[in-house]
Amino acid sequence: MKDQQQNLLTAIIAAWLVAGTLDLSAAVTQTIIMGRDPLKMLQYISSGLLGKDAFAGGITYSFLGIALHYFIALMWTILFFLIYPKMEWLSQNRVVTGILYGTFVWLIMNRIVVPLSRIPGGSFNLKNALIGLSIIIVAIGLPLSFMAYRYYKIKPGTSV
Repeated sequence: MKDQQQNLLTAIIAAWLVAGTLDLSAAVTQTIIMGRDPLKMLQYISSGLLGKDAFAGGITYSFLGIALHYFIALMWTILFFLIYPKMEWLSQNRVVTGILYGTFVWLIMNRIVVPLSRIPGGSFNLKNALIGLSIIIVAIGLPLSFMAYRYYKIKPGTSV
């Protein structure tokens, strides 16, 4: 039992680091393409806790943004690995599962978490929303789907 818990923890950590890094890399790349400062983008993440003060906090709040980003990615990873074995249909099609989970993450983050945070409000932009959704699907949904499938498929005593 202890080995199974250790293996699950290892799988979660690996999936978390992959998804968190892919998502952060995509966000930084998108920010640069848009001609914006990646440090300000990271401060934007910090503003979820600190409000507008995060933008005056310098690089310290950019690092806080990285920490918050990875914390949020960890929570989404843990949730996925917990629900995956309880919903057999998730293992039927990894691509569809990744798209659905990425869409779910995007909806919860953009329609519940961000509005409840201290992030300064902004107007809805369909193009940016679709880009953000695509990034979440590719960087979080798909990697988690494939990595959870692999973990539960090779785990002894499972039927996935």
